[in-house]
Amino acid sequence: MPDQNTTAGITPYLEAVSSRLDLVDWGVQSDAVEGVSHSSGRLLFKGPNNSPETGLWVCTPGRWRLSIPRDELCHFLAGEATYRNDDGEVIEVRPNTLVLFPAGWTGECHVRKTLRNVYMLA
Repeated sequence: MPDQNTTAGITPYLEAVSSRLDLVDWGVQSDAVEGVSHSSGRLLFKGPNNSPETGLWVCTPGRWRLSIPRDELCHFLAGEATYRNDDGEVIEVRPNTLVLFPAGWTGECHVRKTLRNVYMLA
């Protein structure tokens, strides 16, 4: 099953993103507020200067502070979470939610059920 392919002329892709288990351990979410959220995933593609970066991200329950460095588009396939930015905006995430976090977005994420999302940082 081809994946993480960045060879010129070959289209990178991942199969079975909603159920694949061959994930790479990305560690514990930093800036924990409550619990210990653990991240894993599969990188699909990373361009020059890491832009764009695309892949699959999975995160277990917990709550932490975050700051989005570049525009990030997320299509949530599974799980439940609340993202609350420092200005008070609340985004409720459930399966089939699509969110564009603008560069510089800061706030908190509270994962209640393990998240699985396809993302692109640009």
